[in-house]
Formats: sequence, structure tokens, C-alpha cells
Amino acid sequence: MSDRHIWVDADACPRPVKEILFRAADRVPVRVTLVANQPVPVPPSRHIRAVQVAGGFDVADNHILEQLRPGDLVITADIPLAAAAIDKGALALNPRGTLYTRENVRQQLNMRDFLDTLRGSGVDTGGPAAFTKADRQAFANQLDRLLAR
Repeated sequence: MSDRHIWVDADACPRPVKEILFRAADRVPVRVTLVANQPVPVPPSRHIRAVQVAGGFDVADNHILEQLRPGDLVITADIPLAAAAIDKGALALNPRGTLYTRENVRQQLNMRDFLDTLRGSGVDTGGPAAFTKADRQAFANQLDRLLAR
């Protein structure tokens, strides 16, 4: 994967995931670009950069999709972005370590739409669980498998 690129939907990406990516960028090496609508600090490295885009709905997602090439990897918890990345021939990995596939991303889109409908009717569906050490380890393990390909 060293000739590929890792794109990070950085606005909501947990710090431990970013730190894992920073270490991998220099170890492999692989290019890592963090895209956000606010400044994102990155360590000095010729393999890591941050891109700040304008604020607004899906601006960072659209930037990633415009730059994305088949075989690249997108790190995101945004299911529509993951689905679009897969449609472009890229890989998509959730910060909790779940590799999105054509099958599971469609199921997750359906669940997301269902939960949106519930929330729209006033049902409190709660938020995502706290990011744990197990999540961090699952992400690191899945990233290692992908980079070893």
C-alpha cells in the first residue's frame, strides 16, 4: 500500500487513531492526509499533511472524494463517505477498526436512515459509545493488515 494514500476525515477522528496513523506514515511509509474544516496539528513528516477546507456540510467529505483514487484508504465514521469511497474503488476503515465492504456499508446506511427517522419523530436514540482501548487496538490491527497487503 506504500504507493497508495490514506485520507482521514479528521473533524471527528479520535486522537489515538491519528497517532496510530502518524506512526504508520513514517514506518511503512505511506502518505497520510488529514482533511478538516479546522486546523489539525500534525507532526513534522514528509509523509503527513493536513488540509483545511471551508466550513459547511460535507465540504471535507467532498474534498476527499475529489482527490481519492482506486486503492486509496479512507478513515471515516461517516457511512455515506465510506459508501462513496467504496464506489470509487477505494477502501474505507472505521476508526473503531471495522473495514467497510459493499455489503456492510449498505446495511449501515439503512440503519443510519432508520435511526434518523426515529430521531425525526422524537425518539432519543443516544449517541455513539465512548472510544475504548479495544477500539484503538482493533483499528491498529486492521490498519496493519491493510498496509501489509
